[in-house]
Amino acid sequence: MGYKTRVAFWNYRIALTIGLWFLGYTSMNAIQKQENLLAKTYPIIPSPKEITYGQEEVSFDGISLNQGDFDAEALKLANYFKSEGIPTITNGLKIQFRKEKLGELGHLEAYQLEIDTAITITAQTSKGVFYGVQTLKQLFRKSGHEGTLPKVKVTDWPVFKIRGFMHDTGRNFQSVDQLKEQIEVMAQYKYNVFHWHLTDDPGWRLESKIYPELQADSTFSRGVGKFYSQEDFKNVLAFCKERHITVIPEFDIPGHTTALRKGLGIETMKDEKVLPVLLDLFDELCGLTDASEIPYIHIGTDEVRNKEEYVSDGFILKIMNHLKAKNREIIVWKEGIEVENDSTSIKQLWAQHPPEKGHRFIDSRANYINHLDPFAGMSRLYFQQPCRQPKGDSLALGGILCAWPDNNVGHERDILRQNPIYPSLVFYSDAIWNGRKKNHKEYWAKLPPLDSPEYQEFKTFEAKVMTHRDAFFKGKEFPYVKQSEIQWQVIGPFDHKGDLSTTFPVEEELKNSYNVDDQTYTWKDSVVGGTIHLKHFFGFPAMTEAESGTYYAYTNIYCPDTRIQDFWIGFQGWSRSGGRRGGPFPEIGQWHTTNPKIWVNAKEVAPPNWKQPNLGVKTDEIPFLDEDYFYRKTTKIRLKKGWNKVLLKIPQDKNSWKWMFTCVPIDLTKDGVQEVAELKFETKLNIEQNE
Repeated sequence: MGYKTRVAFWNYRIALTIGLWFLGYTSMNAIQKQENLLAKTYPIIPSPKEITYGQEEVSFDGISLNQGDFDAEALKLANYFKSEGIPTITNGLKIQFRKEKLGELGHLEAYQLEIDTAITITAQTSKGVFYGVQTLKQLFRKSGHEGTLPKVKVTDWPVFKIRGFMHDTGRNFQSVDQLKEQIEVMAQYKYNVFHWHLTDDPGWRLESKIYPELQADSTFSRGVGKFYSQEDFKNVLAFCKERHITVIPEFDIPGHTTALRKGLGIETMKDEKVLPVLLDLFDELCGLTDASEIPYIHIGTDEVRNKEEYVSDGFILKIMNHLKAKNREIIVWKEGIEVENDSTSIKQLWAQHPPEKGHRFIDSRANYINHLDPFAGMSRLYFQQPCRQPKGDSLALGGILCAWPDNNVGHERDILRQNPIYPSLVFYSDAIWNGRKKNHKEYWAKLPPLDSPEYQEFKTFEAKVMTHRDAFFKGKEFPYVKQSEIQWQVIGPFDHKGDLSTTFPVEEELKNSYNVDDQTYTWKDSVVGGTIHLKHFFGFPAMTEAESGTYYAYTNIYCPDTRIQDFWIGFQGWSRSGGRRGGPFPEIGQWHTTNPKIWVNAKEVAPPNWKQPNLGVKTDEIPFLDEDYFYRKTTKIRLKKGWNKVLLKIPQDKNSWKWMFTCVPIDLTKDGVQEVAELKFETKLNIEQNE
């Protein structure tokens, strides 16, 4: 029992190093390669501010703890290793916790982790220690009865105070177990806020013992009878507290209150009994715990668009003042009701709404997961600058990533299946922990050019994400594969003059350029990514400003053998909110209503046999089944040995919302989706079919 240091060179690397030594070369190059190998094998997300890898790994089959001033965190770490089959023993690998201010940092969430012949976690607070432990857990690997860690030194701290994730359980209830699963992921990636949207039109989801009528079946339009008991709420609160995550509960008023009005038996929020009831409900919420555990209360105030939701002047201010008297910070949405004489509320920004002068704010702009596709969406979360500044300050508090799958769902797990929640949490964690020096809006809808430093930066981080996917998300919904090596040539937009079926010479012969209607078209080369937005639906920089037209995209895929290959293919990213926004949904025989097509080796690929064809836009209550490529059955395509020519046609008209395409080969395994490593992409037009 105990630990030992194991040199991490594989046999061939040892042989290589010895050979170079005998030839008289320095071993420094081999050492550098070994450090790089360990960095690739043991990546940390978010990327630390300071990190130095050694050249060796430490293997151990037991640990020995010196908890110092951090009993609770030491116990949690011991329990973690125990769950991994690594017991606490007298002569185990020593882990020491030290309480100490880290140099000039002085940041209460800063930590230092050093792994050598012993492990030392240094921090000023239990929060800092907790984050050091999360990093240690990311580095841990298990093989047989032994654990393995790399020798490394990490010093790290966040640049934003609030690093959050929001779930809308008012519209679609999720069980406590499913919420806890996601909160664990939040903790692993150093998020510290869970924003819990508890009420909306379909249901008032937190139990009220003062007004039990709010939980009557008649108040719910979805998830009838599904709500969180006060004990459930306290359970989630305690679970978050153990992980240094603050819960921000939200009662969204006076809009989004159909369930409230049903329960109270009133027609309008101007009814004189509404304000006393709301004050009671907020008092009941505050009574579940003190202000040290729930310092923030979110009161919504957004999207008050119907006359039955209007309230009298001073209504919102009275609620604000009531909660402030209970020592709670008030958060409201912006855009939301503008309250005269409100000088202290925190504004949570959504869409593209700017901060309000003098007000603290939380940034949730342009990061709603329900709108994101799993590929281009991750570029946006990685390159987006939280708060549109490099780091937080007294006004710019941080950011909250939001999941708003407004549409009815058939099963709670569909929320995770049909929205890229786990990839989003991982990609956004780096931006909200480290900040971004620049707001690269030009990459919100596309990957950077191949020869740019930003592309290399993304590719390096993506490799980390792939390692984490394989190590920590086995069996979970993680719809992302490596896309940084997928390349396209794109040409267009050709003017189809309103006829989406118009064919252009690209379909007859692949050439370097075409002359159509006295206009010359040439291919744009080295367009990178799994999903390409030709024009982005929110107006983020993409490839064109045209309202309509026809694009073509081309690539070659090299396959080492003949096979039937699984592909993700799609020509629309349904937003999982607002019904079939961008619809109607296509008919049988269509990929989309704009009639896109795909050919592989000149053979057209048939679209899916849709389960719910031709649904209209206003179908919010009909759950999604196979609308998006990443949760429906894959498209199976025969690839021949050698180079395979792939051509896509992507028309657009003024009635459709999204102009985009996705075409990605994947492998489906028992643990989840994987990239197909042996397939290679090449965009040159002159590759012959028989190469």
